[in-house]
Amino acid sequence: MNRPTLKNNNQDGVQFQIRVILLVLLILLGFGTLTYRFYVLQISRHDFYHTQAESNRIGIAPVTPNRGLIVDRNGIVLAHNYTAYTLELRPDKIADLEETITEISQILPISPKEKRQFYKLKSESKNFETLPLKIRLTDEEIAKIAAQNYRFPGVEIKARLFREYPYKELTSHVIGYIGRINQAEEDKLAAEDKLANYRGTTHIGKNGLEQFYEDDLHGTTGVEEVETDSSGRAIRVLRRTAPVSGKTLHLSLDINLQQYADELFGDRRGALVAIDPSTGGVLAFISKPGYDPNLFIDGIDSQSWQELNSNPFRPLNNRALRGVYPPGSTFKPFMALAALEYGHRRPSDAIADPGFFSLPGSSHRFRDDKVGGHGLVDMYKSIAASCDTYYYRLAFDMGIDEIDRFMPMFGFGRQTGIDLPGEAIGVLPSPEWKKKRFPAPRYSAAQSKWYLGDVISIGIGQGYNAYTPLQLANATAILANGGVAFKPHLVNKVEDVKSHQLTQINPIPYARYNFKPENIAVIKHAMQGVMGPGGTGYAVSGGLQYTMAGKTGTAQVVGIKQGAKYNAATTKEMHRDHSWFIAFAPVEQPKIALAVLVENGGFGATAAAPIARKITDFYLLGKRATPVVETVASKGGKKPAPETTASEGEEFAHD
Repeated sequence: MNRPTLKNNNQDGVQFQIRVILLVLLILLGFGTLTYRFYVLQISRHDFYHTQAESNRIGIAPVTPNRGLIVDRNGIVLAHNYTAYTLELRPDKIADLEETITEISQILPISPKEKRQFYKLKSESKNFETLPLKIRLTDEEIAKIAAQNYRFPGVEIKARLFREYPYKELTSHVIGYIGRINQAEEDKLAAEDKLANYRGTTHIGKNGLEQFYEDDLHGTTGVEEVETDSSGRAIRVLRRTAPVSGKTLHLSLDINLQQYADELFGDRRGALVAIDPSTGGVLAFISKPGYDPNLFIDGIDSQSWQELNSNPFRPLNNRALRGVYPPGSTFKPFMALAALEYGHRRPSDAIADPGFFSLPGSSHRFRDDKVGGHGLVDMYKSIAASCDTYYYRLAFDMGIDEIDRFMPMFGFGRQTGIDLPGEAIGVLPSPEWKKKRFPAPRYSAAQSKWYLGDVISIGIGQGYNAYTPLQLANATAILANGGVAFKPHLVNKVEDVKSHQLTQINPIPYARYNFKPENIAVIKHAMQGVMGPGGTGYAVSGGLQYTMAGKTGTAQVVGIKQGAKYNAATTKEMHRDHSWFIAFAPVEQPKIALAVLVENGGFGATAAAPIARKITDFYLLGKRATPVVETVASKGGKKPAPETTASEGEEFAHD
């Protein structure tokens, strides 16, 4: 018979107490953990989690500023903005981008160009929330996509500002254009600590004034705090910091003068720069041909790009700023002034011109354009009639070192500092320059050596001489001013559109060269003689109502073999001489100085000079046309011969 087991109450009590204690400890631990987390959430890291919560509820959106306007001296708008609607896609919210675009194309026509452009932007863009697929939507297109918008998450219709250049080719090489920000530009903005100010901005200045004055034109980006629901839709705007629009650029440029100059060129290629000598303000700035800058704003299509690049006349080349050409006889007044300043010539010193110049001990002849020569030639006649022989001998007497020392005062071989990017330096040759230009061992010692013949050609503006039309216009303005030099500039004043405060670009001379007044007077008098009887510019002087000083120039493009004759009619157009004319007026108190280049235009008197005359008439008198006598012989002036004989390898000027 089994005996019942006796219960050990003491032992059970101990175990129960242990369980209770453990349960209490567990509860306390749980409460402690909750208390600690409460402390962390509400006290220790309150700011952090509050910010996170707010960021889920509040969206921060940049508000892009209006880009500043660009207007001419009379307030005529040359670059402005307008608002249009754009169909935009946000790739990170679209599961199948290609399928979405295909479905959209069944509602709206999406061209292959638009599709290519979208994918190009997608590959380049990192910081943009949305990318445009189709821009400038019509009201009908907006209605169509709005009715189907529920089908396309990540697809939005946005109102954006667009840039427009109403004068197209006429101002392309001055205004430039804006384009989409690429990676290199984004990196540069980041390095300059400007990236934050470009949040939400898709475009930046790429060329011309748009690039040079980017900081003024861009403005300051604003910020908008928007409360959103759980699906990310905006409920209300909580706070808004308004953007600050870009500043307005007021130019010295006269668009009416610019337009007239363009008409005078017609289909011819070349450049024209007109400057107010008393301030350095640029009145007209032409490079022909031009291009439509509106093509570049949203990315130029491949066909248009190919057409511009394959065009043999290079419309993208800014001839006025970056084209370098031999100056021809327009260089002679500056050579004459150097001779006076350095004591190599007096105004009355004359030479007997046989029609050529030979180096001592050499049978090689540097020929004048006039067979048989000009007879007895003093300084006045050397400029008025443009005698090459006079300047062959003068260059030989001066030597290259004095030429190299004098010409930089007029800006030759130096950047003028105009407010445009990409200005060319030009070539003011010297022995040191030639060594750098033809370095060993790529070139022989004979090729890098400086010869006497090199300086002879420089005397008439040929040889290695090469300058931009802007440099010639600037040099002419300095001469007109008697040695007072202003930096050429296109922007006269910058206007803050919020405060309407104007910041004037003060025309302060950067140099005052102490040329002798009597020497300046000699050169001005001789240049005025260019427009008189016997002068090379007499053909365009009929009916002058003001005094005008000028100088024709004809720059050789290709060399002529010894004994050969130059005949424009039988020479390929691209090999014909360039036509130059520089001038300023009125002579007593110059208000305009200009340089005109007509590429392959032939004699300076027949192509460039008529344009210059009509431009000065328009600017000074308001006349849009001036009758011009076509032939010089009837007025007793110098008539350029249609054929010219040259010696081997010789470069000469024929005006």
